[in-house]
Amino acid sequence: MTSAVAVLPGARGPLSEAVIESLRRDERGDFPELRAVADADPFGEDVQLALYLCYELHYQGFPGVDPDWEWDPELLRLRASMERVFLAGLRAATAGGDDVQGELDELLVEPIDGTGISHYLADTGEWWQMCEYLTHRSIYHLKEADPHAWVIPRLRGRAKAALVAVEFDEFGGGRADRVHAKLYADLMDAAGLDPGYLHYLDDVPGCMLAVVNLMSLFGLHRRLRGALVGHFAAAEITTAPSAMRMERALNRLDAPDACKVFFTEHIEADAVHEQVMRHEVIGGLLADEPELAADVVFGIQATNLLEARFATHVLSAWHSGRSSLRA
Repeated sequence: MTSAVAVLPGARGPLSEAVIESLRRDERGDFPELRAVADADPFGEDVQLALYLCYELHYQGFPGVDPDWEWDPELLRLRASMERVFLAGLRAATAGGDDVQGELDELLVEPIDGTGISHYLADTGEWWQMCEYLTHRSIYHLKEADPHAWVIPRLRGRAKAALVAVEFDEFGGGRADRVHAKLYADLMDAAGLDPGYLHYLDDVPGCMLAVVNLMSLFGLHRRLRGALVGHFAAAEITTAPSAMRMERALNRLDAPDACKVFFTEHIEADAVHEQVMRHEVIGGLLADEPELAADVVFGIQATNLLEARFATHVLSAWHSGRSSLRA
């Protein structure tokens, strides 16, 4: 596994261009592009890449970029304006409400004739499509558990203890070789793909960037802690059945055994995590802060929305015989 961090990607519009050029040249000062944010597409390539770059400064950063950019007040002002647009788009596209149990019950229902990406790959997908999917998800799974760790100091008691137990598993139970991000890097390597952190950032479309940006947005704002818990629960509840389909797809495609470990690990682990997230993390959080029920629901619904948008993009491309990656 290489430890190299990606260089700055190419711009996808005026907002991402402004961020990239500033980081590249270390130019401090105002961002006149602030005026353009209000009219930007909240789910578009430009906003999502610009947000991703801002958020990455809180993770591993970029080579040659001054670490002080992480807390630059003008860049934070630009990020905040894009976050408002992103959040407004998410709230406008989700139903809302405070029925947490109802949302969780829906997640637990597996459709008989599923039409998602893992269903497609398990039934008819080709190897090049599998590799594309692994490429998309690399920008998520190579930092898989990191965004959720931000919520730990924002919880207390039962919810905190249970979430830490789930995160302990995500980070390999104390074993570096079992950290889930490391297992995904091993999977990429076995599939003949580059396992480098953010290596494929230029290749991944905005709909995938948005999936990861959602976690960063929720994680970096204490007021959205309930939404991050909702997101984490949605991810844990839906991962095990999806992982079983991915294992089936890899078996059908005669993939190397090293490609399967990441998914087999999630089949067992997330079946347990689902129970812990529902009963201990969400149950504990709402026992302490019942007013956060609507935020938990929003986190679940926003997760489902962005995953559905991503799946629609990928499957539409594949059904048309096209690559789902950026040209």
